[in-house]
Order: sequence, then C-alpha cells, then structure tokens
Amino acid sequence: MESVLLHSCCAPCSVYCVDALRGEGFAPTSLWFNPNIHPYQEYKARRDTLLGYGETVGMEVRVLDDYGLRDFVRAVASDIDRRCAHCYAIRLGTAAKYAAEHGFRAFTSSLLISPYQNHELLKKTGEEMAEKYGVEFLYRDFRPGFREGQARARELGLYMQKYCGCIFSEEERYQKQIQKDKERFGGTV
Repeated sequence: MESVLLHSCCAPCSVYCVDALRGEGFAPTSLWFNPNIHPYQEYKARRDTLLGYGETVGMEVRVLDDYGLRDFVRAVASDIDRRCAHCYAIRLGTAAKYAAEHGFRAFTSSLLISPYQNHELLKKTGEEMAEKYGVEFLYRDFRPGFREGQARARELGLYMQKYCGCIFSEEERYQKQIQKDKERFGGTV
C-alpha cells in the first residue's frame, strides 16, 4: 500500500476518507494541524477523538499541536467573511510542507468531505500548495460519502462537533438565536 498524508480536521470527517483511501490501496497517515479550532476545549475534544479513532482503526496520527487563537484571529480580523481562504491555506500549506519533509509523495484532506466547505477553493488551494512544496495533491471529492461517514462515526461513538471550528463559524451556528434575542430585547445583543 502506498502511504498518503491525510490532513484531518476531525475524526467524524476522516472516517469515510480513510475507508475510501484504503479501498483505493492507500495507507493514510493522519495529520492533526488545526489552529483555527476554538475554544480550547473544542480543539482538545477533536484532537483527542482523532487520536482515539486512529488507534481503533490502526491508523497513525501525527500531531502538530498549535492552539493558535490569537494568530488565527489576527490573520482573519481584517476580512472575517474571507477567513476560510486563510484557514485552507494555512492548514493545507502545512500539510503539503509536512508531506514533502517526511517522505510522503501525496497529501489530501478530510475537509474535502464536507458539503459545508468551499470545495472549489479547497481544491485550488490544495493544488497551489502541492506545487509550492513539490508533492502531489491527491484530490478526491469525498462529499458523496458525507452522510455514510457521519453515520459510521456515530456508530463508533465519536465526538460529533456542531460547527466548523473557528469562533466565527460558531457564531454563525447561533445566528437565528442571536436575531431572535435582538428582536426580543431590542437593539444589539
């Protein structure tokens, strides 16, 4: 089996990706690098769940531990609506660089399974980072397996997060409630 580096945003999103890659004859090694995820307890829960999942399925998980709240917020504060572009670049860039430095011919990402991500921007960013670091971006559209992967993650009892990861996506998760409170109490909340 040929090894491939799988940047993993979380265990639930990795489940289908790991199965699909193994089905193609790849041996994925997971890379945890997600300085966008906040608050710390969420970051820790996702990291630790991925480590446990890796043990369960016999997959090595390598951790680049960087709880980067301040750096992430500084980087996206001037353009919060385009924060995902920065987020993809830092995570896929780190994965590509890590792959090149550690003998992986190719890398991919579990972000490619999410119907909530900007898939075309992910693909473009992955290709740019692959070229920059001299490794292959193993592009796969894992989205058709999203529901299957989530169901399997539930069966495995994995921690299932409720938002993408950054504090701004958590705010979006509560947007309807924020609007209701604004209407109820008047003014800004």
